[in-house]
Amino acid sequence: MKGLSPKQTRSRRRRRSHLASSTSHKSGGSGVPAATGWGELAQADHRYLWHPFTQMREWMREEPVIIESGAGAILRDTAGREYLDGNSSIWTNLHGHRHPRITAAIKEQLDRIAHSSFLGLSNVPAVELAKKLCRLTGLPRVFYSDDGSTAMEVAIKMALQYWQHRGQPQRTRFVAFADAYHGDTIGAVSVGGIELFHRVFRPLTFAVTRLNRLEDFPRCDDVAAVVIEPLVQGAAGMKLWPAGMLRELRRRCDESGALLIADEVLTGFGRTGTMFACEQEGVRPDLLALAKGLTGGYLPLAATLTTAGVFDAFLGEYGEFKTFFHGHSYTGNQLGCAAALANLEIFEREGVLENLKSKIQNLKAGLDRCRPLPGVVEVRQIGFIGAVEVGPYPLEQKMGFAICAAMRRRGVLTRPIGNTVVVMPPYCITETQLSRLLAVLEESLRAVCGAKWV
Repeated sequence: MKGLSPKQTRSRRRRRSHLASSTSHKSGGSGVPAATGWGELAQADHRYLWHPFTQMREWMREEPVIIESGAGAILRDTAGREYLDGNSSIWTNLHGHRHPRITAAIKEQLDRIAHSSFLGLSNVPAVELAKKLCRLTGLPRVFYSDDGSTAMEVAIKMALQYWQHRGQPQRTRFVAFADAYHGDTIGAVSVGGIELFHRVFRPLTFAVTRLNRLEDFPRCDDVAAVVIEPLVQGAAGMKLWPAGMLRELRRRCDESGALLIADEVLTGFGRTGTMFACEQEGVRPDLLALAKGLTGGYLPLAATLTTAGVFDAFLGEYGEFKTFFHGHSYTGNQLGCAAALANLEIFEREGVLENLKSKIQNLKAGLDRCRPLPGVVEVRQIGFIGAVEVGPYPLEQKMGFAICAAMRRRGVLTRPIGNTVVVMPPYCITETQLSRLLAVLEESLRAVCGAKWV
C-alpha cells in the first residue's frame, strides 16, 4: 500500500484479517440483523452508530466504506481499496489529506497545549489567526465558534442584538432566500429554506421573510438582516445566482438599513476561484460566516467576522449588559487555530489560487461533456465547484445515490444532493486524477441514466 512501510503493511493486513473473520456482533440494532460476512468494524458501525442525513434502515443493509487513511486526494478504506475524494470530504478539505504543513502545525501545537478556555483568557494562535482573517476580509473583528451552523447562529444573534443596542428594537425580521441552507442549529434552520430538511423543525423556529427573487425585497424598516450564500447555493444543488445579484442586494440593504450576512462556509477559501466569493462583485458584508475550509478540512473551527460599527454597538459598562451573551467551550481552540494558520500559509507560499486556474478550466470542460448525456437536465459550475443534475426522477428513486454508488465502484467518492451529483475535489488533485474523476462521472452517468432512458 502506498505511503506505508512493509512492517505497517503487514500489521494492517493482519488486523483486517482479524476484523473480517470476527462475527462477535450478530445484530445491527433496532431489530436489523448484521451480515455475518462483514468485519467487526462494519458490524459495530451498524450496531452503535447513527449517521447524519442518512436513513439508517437502508444504511444497515449495506456494507459501509470505512476510511482508514488518506494522502493527497486519495482515501483508503479498511479493505485496502483506494478512492479519489471527489467532494473534499463534504466540501472541507482544501489541500489534500496529510498535507505536511498542516500536520506539522498541529503536532507542534500539540506539544505546547491543545486547548484552554477562551472565556477570560486568550491564546497565541487565536490572536495570530484573527489578525490574518481581518486582513484578508477587510472586516476588523472575529468571533470564533465550532462549525458553519454555529458561525451563522452567531451572526443571526449578533444582528438581532445589534439593533436593540442601536435603539431600533422593531428590527427583528430576517430575510432569506428560497432553497437556502445555512446549517442545522435552530437559528440557522430558521433562515434555511429547504423544506425537506427543515419542515419537521418549523415549530421551533422563528418566522422569516423568504424571497424567491430579489425584486421581492421588502420595503420596510423592521428588517434586522438579510442572509445569503454568495454566488452559489450549496445544498440547494449548487444553484448559481445571476451575475450582479449580490452587488444589487448590498445596495438594497444599504438603502433599507438592513445588515447583510454572507454565509461563505462553503464558498470561502478559494472554492469559487477567488479567496472569498464576495470579492467577485466587490461586496463587503456586515457579517461574514466562515468554517469548512478554514482549517483546510482538518479540525472543527468557525469564525464570524463583522464591522467596527456592529462591534462598537456592544461596548459599554458591565452594568449596561450590552455583552454578547454567546460562547462555546472550544471557542478559539489552539489546535484548530494552528491548523487554520497553516492553511493560510499554504495559500501564501504555494500559489494555490493561481495553480487552480487550469484545473478550473479542465473541470468546466469535463462537465461540459456531460451535458448531452441521457438524463442530464443541467450542468452547473463556478470555480472549483461542479454539479450535474439529472431528471426528471422522483427523489424516492434515489438516482443521485445510484450514480454516486456507480462512481464509488469505479474508485471515486462523492455524495449527491437529491438528483444532483456534486464534484468538488481538493485543490491538490493532479490533472491526471481530475481527468480520471471526470471520466468516471461520465461513465457512471451513462451506466445509470442511460439504462433508465433505454
